[in-house]
Amino acid sequence: MPDPLWSEASRRAAFEVLQQFLPRAGAEYTAQRNFDYGPARRSNVSGLSPYIRHRLIHEGEVLDATLQRYSVTTASKFIEEIFWRAYFKGWLEQHPTVWADYRSVVQALVESLDRKPELKTRYDTAVHGATGIDCFDAWVRELRSTGYLHNHARMWFASIWVYTLQLPWQLGADFFYRHLIDGDPASNVLSWRWVCGLHTNGKTYLARVSNIASYTAGRFNPQGLLAHEAKPLAEARIHAPRSLPPAQGLPAGSRYGLLVTEEDCSSESLPLQGSPVALLGAVTTNTRSPLPVGLPARKFALGAVADGVARAARYFGVPAQSAQSDSWDDALVAWARSNELDSIVTAYAPIGPVAERLASARRILANERIELIQIRRAYDTCTWPFATKGYFRMKSGIPEVLERLGISGRTQNTQHASN
Repeated sequence: MPDPLWSEASRRAAFEVLQQFLPRAGAEYTAQRNFDYGPARRSNVSGLSPYIRHRLIHEGEVLDATLQRYSVTTASKFIEEIFWRAYFKGWLEQHPTVWADYRSVVQALVESLDRKPELKTRYDTAVHGATGIDCFDAWVRELRSTGYLHNHARMWFASIWVYTLQLPWQLGADFFYRHLIDGDPASNVLSWRWVCGLHTNGKTYLARVSNIASYTAGRFNPQGLLAHEAKPLAEARIHAPRSLPPAQGLPAGSRYGLLVTEEDCSSESLPLQGSPVALLGAVTTNTRSPLPVGLPARKFALGAVADGVARAARYFGVPAQSAQSDSWDDALVAWARSNELDSIVTAYAPIGPVAERLASARRILANERIELIQIRRAYDTCTWPFATKGYFRMKSGIPEVLERLGISGRTQNTQHASN
């Protein structure tokens, strides 16, 4: 059953989780963060990733709360984890062909399973946790039932999938994306590519028995069951970078409706002009994959959008409704017509299924002379330009980003006295 930690997909729950974690965000997190003690013991990690992924709470809010309590040095490991997400999203935004290729290959591989019985048997054995590798099979069960895996376990899992089970990495990334409640297009795909030596050219990650035994506190010891080498994979295409799309602004005097998606469920804090005349919530979780999406992932996304719509409706004092289909084209047109909208405004959707749905809807709406406007948050505008190559440039830019966002930490390199 789903972990109670994420039983409520709401902004209120996000801040409760943050407050529970903050006393451990400094030296304790640094020392314990890599240990996977199992689903019943997650106090060594923040538990915030599902909420941040759906922006029930913003990265800037988490950073500000952390740095009210700690110095940048003391909380450096936790702060860097927040910026890793920005790095992945910014990098993929500048290399969209990586996502396009991934989507295309997943579709082709899924369609090929019935034609390749040997591949299908090995794939089914893996995704049903029947490999005989105790740690891997336990992680499959945990992922399916809770929608979550510890980050270290995700790396081990991906390495075993690719190098021990010798399955296509794209099917493994798809399996994660179908089930993770914090499933993020950029973080998921690029993490899998990193394990395979595709993101950082030639640099791979090999799951080692000693590492698993040590960092699971002896829960698992897959002696003699894992691959002993991890040769980097290769790909024919060179993914040339593109410039970041320019940020849009809202035309003055526009009669607009506000669209809430699973990419950003705190629309009331967007930098808007005036107020919307209507609200619409729309979810497209089922389009993550050509295969069925896990119940925990679907429930969390639905709950997050419902919470976002309810809060925004109260904040703006306008009527709200929800789209009933993962295909938004007709729903957006009908909603815009019924509310006599000049434009539809939504939070900027980085590369992924929501961006795909919006791109399709934009063409339909243009025929109706209805403009679709995506408002990008300052955090993304500040961080994404640092995501051009490896993570080091992003890491080096953290002080500048914090300064530009007006977030300052404690000056002492010690933890808060209450810890």
